[in-house]
Amino acid sequence: MTTEELRINVEKALDEIRPFLQSDGGDISLLSIEGDKLVRVQLEGACVGCSVNQMTLRSGVEMTIKKYAPQIEEVINVEA
Repeated sequence: MTTEELRINVEKALDEIRPFLQSDGGDISLLSIEGDKLVRVQLEGACVGCSVNQMTLRSGVEMTIKKYAPQIEEVINVEA
């Protein structure tokens, strides 16, 4: 998988997650993919400072990204 294909797959994963975040007043942006293993995202809106955002990141975001791009090992939220 090329770097561009990987980015497209990660964006597809975020598009799948986004409606759930938006329904709670939040959102997510892809910041970078490093070494084809690490994804940096930024939770936005109501997701910032939400007490369950780390759980959302691990169980929702990371799991969905790995479904589309199994080579991804870790997803990190970068605080604004």
